[in-house]
Amino acid sequence: MDRFFKLKEHGTNVRTEIIAGITTFMTMAYILLVNNLFLGPGGAGIPTDGVFFATAVGAGLITIAMGVFVNIPIALAPGMGLNAYFMTVVLGSNGAITWQAALGAVFISGIIFLILTVTKIRQLLLVAVPQSLKAAITVGIGLFVASLGLKMSNLIGANVTGTVENGFALGSQLNFALGNFVHSAEIQLTLIGLIIIAILSVLKIQGAMLIGIVATTLIGIPMGVTDLSGLSNANWIPTFDNLAVGQLDLGAAFKLGLFEIVFVFTFVELFDTFGTLVGTATRAGLMKNKEEGEKKIGQAMLVDAVGVSAGAFLGTSTITSYVESTAGVAAGGRTGLTSVATGVMFLLALFIAPLAAVVPSAATAPALIIVGVLMIGQVRSIEWDDFLYAFPAFLTIVLMPFSGSIANGISAGIVSYVILGGVSTLFTKNKVKVHWLMWLLAVLVVCRYVFIGGE
Repeated sequence: MDRFFKLKEHGTNVRTEIIAGITTFMTMAYILLVNNLFLGPGGAGIPTDGVFFATAVGAGLITIAMGVFVNIPIALAPGMGLNAYFMTVVLGSNGAITWQAALGAVFISGIIFLILTVTKIRQLLLVAVPQSLKAAITVGIGLFVASLGLKMSNLIGANVTGTVENGFALGSQLNFALGNFVHSAEIQLTLIGLIIIAILSVLKIQGAMLIGIVATTLIGIPMGVTDLSGLSNANWIPTFDNLAVGQLDLGAAFKLGLFEIVFVFTFVELFDTFGTLVGTATRAGLMKNKEEGEKKIGQAMLVDAVGVSAGAFLGTSTITSYVESTAGVAAGGRTGLTSVATGVMFLLALFIAPLAAVVPSAATAPALIIVGVLMIGQVRSIEWDDFLYAFPAFLTIVLMPFSGSIANGISAGIVSYVILGGVSTLFTKNKVKVHWLMWLLAVLVVCRYVFIGGE
């Protein structure tokens, strides 16, 4: 292992790397429980066993591949935000788009992602989109995920009010209000979980979200929220029943013309992965040699791209690099052995699959809200003092949670930035170099809304 992973060269050892790998697993293992909330029977409709298997095996194998082939301490799993978008695609279609077709769209996005990486067009896209818009996408997705957590836990409820005359709604409006936490055990448990995770995070305890989910689930037993009846007949040995492996429907994806969905999966994954890879690699000291560091990042992007399609084949939404990998780096992880240790832990998690069905949504909803807190931190990277960047960023951020669509937010950001950049160049001394690719994307977005309509 020392020769293969070059441990001494990186100033580390086997013990440190394995501990770092376990640390990374603890910080991101919540996805094993949370992913079912979006993709399971209550979300996109994939069988619970299938979601857990795809999450554990997909994260395990691709993370191990990252460690073995790239020798970098990066872990991967189904991405938060992208799994939420996957759910909204299926539920928002009123049955027109099945989860099999949506998996087909994810698989296609992975192939596109692989082509963009091999041809290095990916780097061109990263140059074309301004940093403020990239940051706004992350922030918007964070708010979108947090809003889902608030709604699923009933902490925030919504109702439509108004009068109806001659078949027309007059003065209708959507009202949001706090749920009745005095009489709802589910809401009470959600608040307890939120406080637990927040406190653990303040104390900087590794695996705060996973520990919080487990603790909240246990507290929910005497409250009557956590149902343990399913454990009596549980099979703790993986049986590989009710899996979604190979059930993606490429034909339906092409037939339904899910080009916008493919675009969103590819677009969001593109920037999310780049930031995670570069940030974690820099934290691990792998970018000190620029040439070697860029080579590593390029190899990591290839593994990441393969992981997207591999995840779709297994039965889960986009598998992507996790920023939680920095927890392992902080614990001393410097090589791919850290990733291998994390991947093995995900594979071993297959033997605790029955526990995933026990965890109530009131225990996972707090994790979604906390994820929103972590993702919204990118708001500091937005140039709020320059309206050229502030306005598109604002539209991107607010439209995602308010319209219930990640695609709407990204589309508004692209079009508004191109318009403002063009106007600024024509009528002011501030010559903005809007990349030609942004103009192309803006035209495609406008055509989409004109000829297809909005969500």
